[in-house]
Amino acid sequence: MDTLKDTAHLDLEDAALRRAEVYLTSQYQALIDEAKEQVDEVQPHEIDLNDESILLLDVREPEEFASGYLRKANHLTIPRGKLEFVAIKKIFQQYGSDVKIITYCFKGPRGLLAAYQLKKMGFKNVVNLEDGLKNWLDSGRSLKSYFGDIVLAK
Repeated sequence: MDTLKDTAHLDLEDAALRRAEVYLTSQYQALIDEAKEQVDEVQPHEIDLNDESILLLDVREPEEFASGYLRKANHLTIPRGKLEFVAIKKIFQQYGSDVKIITYCFKGPRGLLAAYQLKKMGFKNVVNLEDGLKNWLDSGRSLKSYFGDIVLAK
């Protein structure tokens, strides 16, 4: 399998840094802190992509998804802003409330908030990929894309 070196993630990281200035107000940070108290987080080495009993939930926006994802099997993309509206139909009805769910976004906060909200909605086995895909890539792992595997350019 060919491995491509792609720098699109650098543009996303720059956008994420600009967003952080706006989002990380004290109120937003309080929400993040509350979610961290209620949601367990996992590291990349703790995730077995071959274990298809785990549902991977990408809560990024569609244009972010195009930059890469973890796998195709048992993978859903539900943008954070639509989670509460579609989680019951897309997750509960298909997988039930006991399915192991790992949420993720690019840097971590949206995934963490999504995991917290899913727990409030009755999903019992939800964790978040700590620091999101940035952590995944920083750990040397690759993403899938329409063009093949993507690794972090160093």
